[in-house]
Amino acid sequence: VQLVESGGGLVQPGGSLRLSCAASGFTFSSYAMSWYRQAPGKEREFVATITSGGGSTDYADSVKGRFTISRDNAENMVYLQMNRLKSEDTAVYYCKARYYSLNYWGQGTQVTVSS
Repeated sequence: VQLVESGGGLVQPGGSLRLSCAASGFTFSSYAMSWYRQAPGKEREFVATITSGGGSTDYADSVKGRFTISRDNAENMVYLQMNRLKSEDTAVYYCKARYYSLNYWGQGTQVTVSS
């Protein structure tokens, strides 16, 4: 099982980034996929989730209306489009695959929002 995040980087406040997570080694289309983040000195927190078929999504209140999660089951990819970024969005972003009690995590990608 492998989850590899990419697309992080340094962006100015108000800017945008698109994170990607490439999945392999499991039946991707059966798993709900989520994004979490962890800022320095803070616990990891939920950001967004999408059901296995992509028909339903949910977001943390702090990102609702700014972030969009999506997936491509043909390509085994999940994405997080982040718009109107704020300094408080600075964190390491992780993707997670979940199937009942099975949870797989990626290694994370750093997002830094700073002028």
